[in-house]
Amino acid sequence: MSKQHLLTPYKKNISLNNRVVMAPMTRSRADNDGKVPTNDLHGLYYEQRASAGLIITEGSQVSKQAVGYINTPGIHTDEQVEGWKKVTQRVHDKDGKIFIQLWHVGRMSHPDFHDGDLPVSASAINPSAKSFTPDGFKDTVTPKAMTIEEIKQTVKDFQDAAVNAVEAGFDGVEIHSSNGYLFQQFFNACSNERTDEYGGSIENRARFFFEVLDAMKEVIPQEKIGARFNPSLHGMSGITVDEETIPTFEYIIKKLNDYNLAYIHLSEPFTDVSEVPFAVTDIAKHFRPLYNGTLMINTDFDQDKGNQVLEAGDADLVAYGKPFISNPDLVERFENNIELADWDKDTFYTTGPEGYTDYPKA
Repeated sequence: MSKQHLLTPYKKNISLNNRVVMAPMTRSRADNDGKVPTNDLHGLYYEQRASAGLIITEGSQVSKQAVGYINTPGIHTDEQVEGWKKVTQRVHDKDGKIFIQLWHVGRMSHPDFHDGDLPVSASAINPSAKSFTPDGFKDTVTPKAMTIEEIKQTVKDFQDAAVNAVEAGFDGVEIHSSNGYLFQQFFNACSNERTDEYGGSIENRARFFFEVLDAMKEVIPQEKIGARFNPSLHGMSGITVDEETIPTFEYIIKKLNDYNLAYIHLSEPFTDVSEVPFAVTDIAKHFRPLYNGTLMINTDFDQDKGNQVLEAGDADLVAYGKPFISNPDLVERFENNIELADWDKDTFYTTGPEGYTDYPKA
């Protein structure tokens, strides 16, 4: 391969050594009472992968209410901030860059995480999915529709998390507005039946996200903020595509041109949506003309497809998930065209170093 676009530097709102991004992935290694990232596990794991142009951490809850999966780290306590400081230092010592993904799962949580209280969402609609609780997978429940006061508090939680991220040494933050979690529960009509200013019209259903973004840019420069979206998510986490779904995301992406974000991070469909009415099958190609800033794309890219999407101009950066799990030296393997190691899916969400920090470099 003569020239690999993946390996060229990128400099726009964000300056990166290459265009290979480590995608955010839940790994469930914060198995302690405080949900604190640890130096021995998280610090080593991210340090090993610091040759990525950018690392985006696993989703990290912005409040106690935001949690919905076991052993996931947070960014809302002093202890968690101190834990993340060790992680960011190790990445920076290797000349890497690292953003933290800020997360609220909404209705994908379970009462087991909240002393029996219901999780919250846009509306009281059960996603009819599974929640990964301390006692294993359990059926989700019908959530509680958020009050205006709870929405305002959550806006503040994300703002505080951005402050904490700066304190912890992160180069920036990514708002997890994707994959059927809280913000997408507001975006999609199937999960949002509100009749107040947060429901009904496309503008209203996007309001919560933009209130969070506006609050965050008061405390962190806009060019240190990214946002992730999954426009054609269908049949997962209780989310279905309808005639307003893609227009909603078109509205959001176009409106983000008024901001100076680090990037927007889009996912290609997780499932086959070729027969789904109103769904878009080629997300990068569809949304690239709508957005003037840095566009990151992910989902099932290999080395060749990554180079191709960049060469075609449909994206600026490519995020890799599972390949980074089993190939901490993914960038170097791309540089030398070395075959990738396979991952062990049985250790994706377990505890300890096995399947986490023990994958060798080539």
